[in-house]
Amino acid sequence: MQVNLSPDLSARLQRWTEETGCSPDELVADAMAGYLDELSRTRKMLDTRYDGVRSGAVRLIEGEDALRKLKERTQAQRRRE
Repeated sequence: MQVNLSPDLSARLQRWTEETGCSPDELVADAMAGYLDELSRTRKMLDTRYDGVRSGAVRLIEGEDALRKLKERTQAQRRRE
């Protein structure tokens, strides 16, 4: 398989090969494995959440309410610090 990288990304990959002693193929394969694992975990989490919403086990809240609650929690956390 051939992967075409932008010049900037190619330079970054080259720096990593010099720092780690790994080949570009090893680094790209490792990065892709990590990315695909994370993608799979995210997909499973989203499927689970969707199933929870569909079944009624998860209660949806409006975006404005979510933002307000997040701001309240952040302010409370700052007061404790």
